[in-house]
Amino acid sequence: MPLLCALLRSRLQPSLLRSLTAYAYDYTIPSMEKALVKTDIQIAVPSGCYGRVAPRSGLAVKHFIDVGAGVIDEDYRGNVGVVLFNFGKEKFEVKKGDRIAQLIWERILYPDLEEVQTLDNTERGSGGFGSTGKN
Repeated sequence: MPLLCALLRSRLQPSLLRSLTAYAYDYTIPSMEKALVKTDIQIAVPSGCYGRVAPRSGLAVKHFIDVGAGVIDEDYRGNVGVVLFNFGKEKFEVKKGDRIAQLIWERILYPDLEEVQTLDNTERGSGGFGSTGKN
């Protein structure tokens, strides 16, 4: 299944198979803040899939940079953006051409919705965050 992509600037060379790149702009992300970094790439996600934008391990380990809100739906056709969080103590500079995230393709299931009056109980029940851990 092919991945269709359009470059918003003709001089760009995409490397979408493994990483998303900040092609067109420089960004400065202050300590403990975030930025929406545009890639100047549009993609047509294959039917039945979505793109999951994931952090790069090197940025996380070396600079405390993480990625947030990273889902690209199959009907989105805009400029792909990456939300970068700077959890480091220093400002973080993103330069044109820096690899900033990984794009992982995952299949997605859209089940038919069936409304019922109640659901079966489970051992966990309605226990939420932290309800199954020991710490």
